[in-house]
Amino acid sequence: MDFQELLAFAGRQQMLSLIFVGLTGGIILNEIFGLLRPFKAVRPAEVTALVNRDNALVVDLRPIADFDKGHIPGSKNVQMSQFDPENKKLAAAKALPVVLVCKTGYTAGDAAKRLKKAGFEKVYILEGGIGGWQQADLPLAKGRG
Repeated sequence: MDFQELLAFAGRQQMLSLIFVGLTGGIILNEIFGLLRPFKAVRPAEVTALVNRDNALVVDLRPIADFDKGHIPGSKNVQMSQFDPENKKLAAAKALPVVLVCKTGYTAGDAAKRLKKAGFEKVYILEGGIGGWQQADLPLAKGRG
């Protein structure tokens, strides 16, 4: 297939061509925004390595009822409605890696931006949230412990 045939196809299939261009543009923009954000998304295995190697603080932003049903072992619960970078659970960890966890991985982005703005050096969010942790078949602790 040469360029002339490709142009002819695009001319015949205008709707498909527009959809293709739109999706391609969306993917490119998503990747660019991902590179420019001040924090990094990490997979569950990387969270485990950060905790074991660098003594990372894992902060669960979900409501207490969800936290009690199951959370990453050793994580601390700070509800998003009460999230404050100067919180005593967080303030002592400015130099440590901080991994933020929410239900799906979207809410943690706002909290990560606030931590970076407050001077935290190493801020991460768990890709996929607690659901990503469960999909990786990693253990959950129950209760407040």
